[in-house]
Amino acid sequence: MTEPAKTHARPAGLPGPPPAGASALPPGTYDGSTVLVTGGGTGLGKAIAAEFARLGASLVIASRKAEHLKAAQDELAAIGCGRVMTAQCDIRDPERIAEVFDAATAASGLPDVLVNNAAANFPVPAEDMSPNAWRAVVDITLTGTWFMTREFARRHLSAGTPGSVVNIGASYAWTGGPGFAHSAAAKAGVKSLVETLAVEWGPYGIQVNGLVPGLVPHEDMTDDIRGHLDRQREKAGRQPALRVGLPREVGWAATFLASPYARFITGHTLVVDGANWQRRALVSPPVTTVREQLGRGAFGDGAG
Repeated sequence: MTEPAKTHARPAGLPGPPPAGASALPPGTYDGSTVLVTGGGTGLGKAIAAEFARLGASLVIASRKAEHLKAAQDELAAIGCGRVMTAQCDIRDPERIAEVFDAATAASGLPDVLVNNAAANFPVPAEDMSPNAWRAVVDITLTGTWFMTREFARRHLSAGTPGSVVNIGASYAWTGGPGFAHSAAAKAGVKSLVETLAVEWGPYGIQVNGLVPGLVPHEDMTDDIRGHLDRQREKAGRQPALRVGLPREVGWAATFLASPYARFITGHTLVVDGANWQRRALVSPPVTTVREQLGRGAFGDGAG
């Protein structure tokens, strides 16, 4: 007797998330709490802020660009979010950061949660990177995160109150990031801050955790990064989950890490990427240099 032919259906991948507007935590989890989100005017920062607001938080959204703040404030109000304060702030400026905390505290109390989402990034071969490019990315992504976190912690330490910090990281903090030497180095520093400060400040009731998004397309991506993604066919098929992430999934993870239900989680970096950064193939693909991937000629031939 011959065996029936086997059919191989294409795998379906990880299921999609609940619809927009759903909450991962009980309603009112953040009633009476104030949450400060840097880079909260667009993209993932705005999505994270929205999930905190849906759970009752008062928001303080900081951004360097005033136009981003006004648009985000209007959008959050349109989905029924409560109090939303905005603050134009360059997180490289400690004096301006102190002013933002003063204003936030006067308006709705000392922020209970700080989400360090603001960062700078763009792809460039390491040998083409200018000193200014290096400084800009490291100063915003790492030094700015440190200035914000330090101000937050000092105020809670003085007041004797608990608090929670969530630093938005990147998986190349572990692996390195060809084409992103500046950002990868800065994000590795951010991850180290999570682990160091969790130990230093845990005795005082201050949690410090990290959150790493995977491929989550959003409007705040730089033109060169979005252009690279647009050139890729079947982006979902390149992920182990067979789909990309959605901004609200990052928001749900952030609200959990900072919530009363995660009080014993600190010093941890949660990766929300459908296992993409752990992806391995049985046979390694051919090596393509960073210069080739970015469409640049040989170094020094005038095409860099």
